[in-house]
Amino acid sequence: CCVIKQMKLYFITVVILFAACAGNSQHMNSQTQTTSANIDPNVKTDTATFAGGCFWCTEAIFQQLNGVLDVKPGYTGGHIKNPGYKEVCTGRTGHAEATRIVFDPSMISYTELLEVFFKTHDPTTLNQQGADVGTQYRSAVFYHNAEQQQLAQQIVNELNASKAYNATIVTEITPAAEFYVAEDYHVNYFNRNKDQSYCQYVIQPKLEKFEKVFKDKLKKS
Repeated sequence: CCVIKQMKLYFITVVILFAACAGNSQHMNSQTQTTSANIDPNVKTDTATFAGGCFWCTEAIFQQLNGVLDVKPGYTGGHIKNPGYKEVCTGRTGHAEATRIVFDPSMISYTELLEVFFKTHDPTTLNQQGADVGTQYRSAVFYHNAEQQQLAQQIVNELNASKAYNATIVTEITPAAEFYVAEDYHVNYFNRNKDQSYCQYVIQPKLEKFEKVFKDKLKKS
């Protein structure tokens, strides 16, 4: 995350558990970028793409789910090719910080992923998650097929009808676009930087709450 954002953490006295976390190298789009060499090519997989604030947080959450085979942070939904982090941070490229998830649908369903997505960020704040403000931090479901679109819209309708939140959900439900994997230093960020203040004060408490709510869906340690 941005240096200014990290500096603010030293002055935080109350951790907001569902705050989202808030350089340039070349990227390859989702059509050519491989996922993980550890994925068995014989396993039938599916892909989900979500945006819900800083991708450090969303990556760390989805990595823990049983049935999730690969998670990559990146940029999607914008209007320029091969964006970098500094460009996306301006909010002028149209991209959202997003997470691309490759999963085994025989082990975890798309509906279950949507449940985790909606319960681990605030889908009612427009272009904002906690202290992160800008279109790059918008809440969005980038669907890969008609079934994903229908399921996402159904869940949004049900949550709004049940007044699960105090405000109306503003999550975009939009077709998946080119996905540019983020710079290497963003990949697997939490697991490689647990001692950093942002990870300790924002991501770790959020993970702890997530683990309690979804303990039956976690990978076995």
